[in-house]
Amino acid sequence: MSTGYIMGLREMVGARPLIMPAAAVVIEDADGRILLQHRSDNDTWGLPGGSMEMGETFEETARREVLEETGLEVKDLQLFCLHSGSEAFYEYPNGHQVYVAAVIYTTTSYAGHIKLDLSESLDVQWFQLQKIPSVLNPLDEPVIEKYIQSRKELRRIVFTRNADRVVPV
Repeated sequence: MSTGYIMGLREMVGARPLIMPAAAVVIEDADGRILLQHRSDNDTWGLPGGSMEMGETFEETARREVLEETGLEVKDLQLFCLHSGSEAFYEYPNGHQVYVAAVIYTTTSYAGHIKLDLSESLDVQWFQLQKIPSVLNPLDEPVIEKYIQSRKELRRIVFTRNADRVVPV
């Protein structure tokens, strides 16, 4: 097994900042819950995802990382947002620094059963949007907040359009 592209670079440049292409997925189940991973590297909750390997597309990266970290096979990925710039700077507990340039996808379409990868995850759980853990991965927190806000906005639009019929959302 190779050490991966980023770790290979680390062997050459040490802890200096790197630009790290990455992808992550907001997976939502039929009950409106999202899947979060309790990360072993920084003891926080975040989205399944990770860094790109040579020759991969962002979608391939997203699919591979979700499968590795959760055991789920994601389908029908929809572009949600791009996450980069100073908001996407992170220093890992070991001192390695990165500026992440991430493509974030959403999906409600997945197959398989959750299978924990103990090398990267302490746990993987579904969370209602109003019960998201307070200790979030700093790189994922703004993305999760943006997702929650987008879902609230969608519910507001649906409710407003159906106000004359009072349809619960």
